[in-house]
Amino acid sequence: MSSEKNKRVPASKTHDEMVAGWMSEPAFKAEYNALEEEFQLLREMLFARKRAGLTQEDVAERMGTKAPAIARLEASNMQRDKHSPSVSTLRKYAHAVGCTLEIHLKPFSNKNLKEKHV
Repeated sequence: MSSEKNKRVPASKTHDEMVAGWMSEPAFKAEYNALEEEFQLLREMLFARKRAGLTQEDVAERMGTKAPAIARLEASNMQRDKHSPSVSTLRKYAHAVGCTLEIHLKPFSNKNLKEKHV
């Protein structure tokens, strides 16, 4: 093999530029927007754990479980074929990272109310 084939070519676009281009495709935009709620929960969980200065192992110990279970919990938001964590589990996680769990239902805008459905 020649060393030419093994050389890494610098990316011509940043991640944000690529996403911006893909957002012009309706199918991509719909799927991306559908995942936003899941990404928001993941961001909240990771932010809370980091703000508390805890590792997954620390959280696991406080919840009475093992670190791989916390890794799965934090990744469960990214695995669409897996079941979602229970409210009880999310509450235990919240308490372990020094938070309370709050769940809010936010109405759609009037324009989208009739269009949205589960």
